[in-house]
Amino acid sequence: MGYDKQQATEEFIRWSESYDRCILQWLLFGPSHRALISRIRERFGDRPIRVLDAGCGTGQFGEKILKALPNAQVFGMDLVAEMLRGGARRWSSHRDTLMPVQGDSEHLPFADGSFDVVTCANSFHHYPDQQRAVTEMHRVLKPGGRLMLVDGFRDAPWGWFIYDVCVESIEGNVHHCSRSRMRDLFANAGFVETNQKVHRGPAPFLLTEGTARTASTLGRPHFKVSTPGVRQHSRA
Repeated sequence: MGYDKQQATEEFIRWSESYDRCILQWLLFGPSHRALISRIRERFGDRPIRVLDAGCGTGQFGEKILKALPNAQVFGMDLVAEMLRGGARRWSSHRDTLMPVQGDSEHLPFADGSFDVVTCANSFHHYPDQQRAVTEMHRVLKPGGRLMLVDGFRDAPWGWFIYDVCVESIEGNVHHCSRSRMRDLFANAGFVETNQKVHRGPAPFLLTEGTARTASTLGRPHFKVSTPGVRQHSRA
């Protein structure tokens, strides 16, 4: 039986009350958030940028982006209203720079070319139609913008045991992409200059970064692989 959005919604409603206190905040979310912020800073420095954080949960990562990059404006989007309500204090304390949006990553409620960066941290395995989600993320990026996507790295034996055995036994038939499958998703969506980096540790993760296609990047090679040690928003 395939994993669907109803299952995802029910799971995250249950998780919303304990999300900010769960052990994954230390084990996986914290390290992956630091890696993403480091990449955003390397690419964009301190200049003003608009960021969409897809699958934002209670907005913890969005708040971290603002602390590290004070010239950023962040839209945190999640499918589940209960998750967004769990970050109510966070949203209200950053009213003009951190904005919650309830929406679906497979049907992003934003106009084409709205963002400099789209991030997706540790939620991608819950998306039933992963190709459509990546294609939508490409659509809402400005030409030359960046998608930075983190999910569990399941290609090595330890990662396979964690994500394909342990996580699936708890969360159901979710799907952590292999490194090669993730590259294919990015290429099919139109991304170029795709980079990948494996971060080792107790909960290994893969950071895949792609550049949104522009007229000047047509025909360029796609890949460079590195593997070291709650508001509604309508399309304009």
